[in-house]
Amino acid sequence: MNKDFDKHRQRAEQTAEKYRKIQQETNEREKKSAEEKKQNDAVQAGKREQPEPPYPDTQLDKPGKEADLDLQPKYKAPDYKGSDKLKDKVAIITGADSGIGRAVAILFAREGADVAIVYLSEHEDAEQTKKDVEAEGRKAVTYSGDVSDPDFCNDVVEQVVNDFGKVDVLVNNAAFQEHAEKLEDITDEHFDTTLKTNLYGYFHMARAVLPHMKEGSSIINTSSVTGLFGSEKLLDYSLTKGGINAFTKALAKNLVDKGIRVNAVAPGPVWTPLNPADRQPDEIKEFGAQSPMKRAAQPEELSPAYVFLASPVCSSYVSGQIIGVIGGVTSD
Repeated sequence: MNKDFDKHRQRAEQTAEKYRKIQQETNEREKKSAEEKKQNDAVQAGKREQPEPPYPDTQLDKPGKEADLDLQPKYKAPDYKGSDKLKDKVAIITGADSGIGRAVAILFAREGADVAIVYLSEHEDAEQTKKDVEAEGRKAVTYSGDVSDPDFCNDVVEQVVNDFGKVDVLVNNAAFQEHAEKLEDITDEHFDTTLKTNLYGYFHMARAVLPHMKEGSSIINTSSVTGLFGSEKLLDYSLTKGGINAFTKALAKNLVDKGIRVNAVAPGPVWTPLNPADRQPDEIKEFGAQSPMKRAAQPEELSPAYVFLASPVCSSYVSGQIIGVIGGVTSD
């Protein structure tokens, strides 16, 4: 063999050795990283640390009361400082007794809004939300009823206008969720309940408030990560959340000339009564662990997004948008 090629061969062997050295360094680094991740898997990106899995594995009876949760959701956002972004506005929030709805009610009040708390039958939770809103120095009234009933939606809006004089913001947030292993397991009653709560309810409430809204008003719909990517065990729920996204965009186009903005927030897993009232105890324990941040969100981590969308000061040029608050970027 030509001695010039001997030189090249030696150089090749040296390069191969360098490859192995880099590989070994990578292996050691990844092993160390994996050990560190195992010790502290969940991601904390906020000012205060949020609860991480494992969560208490107690299943709640539907509709799910926040007062019954062993681990109480964090909803007060103590580090959030109000600045009159919603000064003297009136907001209707469905599903405001607990979870995301409660957290939104608190921040709306902190920003200067009076709040109509619409809920199903969780009276104790609703009264707590009312107290929390009043503690922020704003008015709150509770209204119990079923948003799948158009008569209730019409009546509650009429009553809110009588009680507060106007309606500036609607947050459609009430929801029904029940998992199923197979499509065949979803009965007509189950399917109808999901659609009538999650879709009909949003439609009925929006239709009822629109005659009272004016330029600068806002409608915010609560969607879900399942409406973006689907969920194999939440077939009907995913269908409704995808429908909410389409409804949001269509209604935004319909109302743009009137200056009424329509947007949606699509949460990932959030620690509220909704999921512990659906999942089996072993699933509740690891709820949210598959999200990019390896934990469920707390309601106070979502509520600022609703303030942003409700306030003309923040989002006067934002309409027809689906804002994902899902703990990172996912391809699921």
